[in-house]
Amino acid sequence: MLTEKNNSVIEETERYLSISTRDPNEFPLVIERGEGVWIYDINGEKFLDFSSGIGVNNLGWPSHPRVIERAEKQMRKLAHSAANDFYNIEQLELAKKLVPLLPGERKVFLSNSGTETIEAALKLVKSNNGKYVISFIGGFHGRTLGSLSLTASKGVQRKGFFPLIPGVIHVPYPNPFRNPWHINGYEEPEELVNRVFEYIEEWILNKVIPEDELSAIFFEPIQGEGGYVVPPPQFFSHLNSFASKRKVLLIDDEVQMGMGRTGEMLAIHHYHLNPDVFTLAKALGGGLVPIGATVFRSELDFQRGGHSNTFGGNALTCAIASETIDVIEEVLPNVKRLEGVFKDELSVVKADDVRGLGLAWGLEFVKNEKPDPKTRDEVIKELYKEKIIALPAGESSIRLIPPLIISEEDAKSGLSKIRKVIDHIKGNAN
Repeated sequence: MLTEKNNSVIEETERYLSISTRDPNEFPLVIERGEGVWIYDINGEKFLDFSSGIGVNNLGWPSHPRVIERAEKQMRKLAHSAANDFYNIEQLELAKKLVPLLPGERKVFLSNSGTETIEAALKLVKSNNGKYVISFIGGFHGRTLGSLSLTASKGVQRKGFFPLIPGVIHVPYPNPFRNPWHINGYEEPEELVNRVFEYIEEWILNKVIPEDELSAIFFEPIQGEGGYVVPPPQFFSHLNSFASKRKVLLIDDEVQMGMGRTGEMLAIHHYHLNPDVFTLAKALGGGLVPIGATVFRSELDFQRGGHSNTFGGNALTCAIASETIDVIEEVLPNVKRLEGVFKDELSVVKADDVRGLGLAWGLEFVKNEKPDPKTRDEVIKELYKEKIIALPAGESSIRLIPPLIISEEDAKSGLSKIRKVIDHIKGNAN
């Protein structure tokens, strides 16, 4: 699939654009257009998308027809509107749809990306007498310096950026498959969760930080970039009890798992926890525009002038996001139905661990009880040859996150190819 056309674009991109996270040895894909669950490269080759543009294109490529129609109408009316200095109807419409997603009186700060939503949440914590905060190992919350201080997914993401902001304490996440205590969290979920909070209470509080100076805990309901790790459900009741007892704020990062990815509008809806703050981005923009939303309890609000930005809340992005929410609510039944298909099809895949909810699934590979990125990378490359796009996550996992509109036929076809590729590679390894 590498052609002179591909190579020319790749070579010039490497010359003119920052290296970023692109790797021509991993994905020499030059995308020309998208159509539903399909991506077409500049040679006209057609790929089945199990990446959703890293969780952005939940409604397919380039987006759902209704969202595109709403965007076209809004573009002719009002786009940029300096929404943090003036008022517009579209940001109010969007806020009225975001606030009811969790109980309680809430407000919304609108920005341009996931990392900005976390920066806003951090500033909310600090402005409310925040001191120390806890984040989880394996978590990914962004790459700007504040959010990067919370991120603990891969060392390369933090390399060279020391010092980060002080006061962030990282603790183990209750990963059922791989955790510091070597507990099988599928068989002993309560024991695993107890160990996490025992670690915080006995080894962090009053040893690393004063107990009364812990102000907030940042978490992903399901860790995304860190490997699509699904914790035991008991984790959330323990988290709620811990936070309530100590008056600690809970910040729920839904940037990757929100907007219907798990079969609920928010992933936290599976666990009946009501965090003080939740954040959305990625798919909220319908695949068309960058947008972020930090939704928080009203009493936590900034003082006037304490936080702002230029493009957040502009009329175009808010109109698109508002329509996106309506469409996603309508496709949630498809996600819930296909969860069973993914569970059945992946139950026979020769990965070392399979976990997921809705249309968010992780396949992990290990060898001699250690992460096996070599096998993972080989699987991704072979899938690319089979015209399937899948992304890595964590140390040695693959994330399968197709658009929420995928049909059962396309899902089964893609999953069948994934199973065959893994069977072949694992068979050869043995």
